[in-house]
Amino acid sequence: MLRYKTLTFAAVHFTVAFAVVWALTGSWMIGGLVALVEPACNMVAYALHELAWERHRERKHRDGTRRDPGLIA
Repeated sequence: MLRYKTLTFAAVHFTVAFAVVWALTGSWMIGGLVALVEPACNMVAYALHELAWERHRERKHRDGTRRDPGLIA
């Protein structure tokens, strides 16, 4: 089920990105390019964001401060 949800979310994301850029530029080619490039950039940004948060958690734990349970797992 999770794979299906992930694939459908990717399809929705691609469609929305394409539609917004196409509406703003009138170019289906630019819309398609942005719809492909933008999610790839987001994947890299998300990975770096997760890495930064993991280092932050490790540093807090190592320093002996109370570990923040966080609101998002």
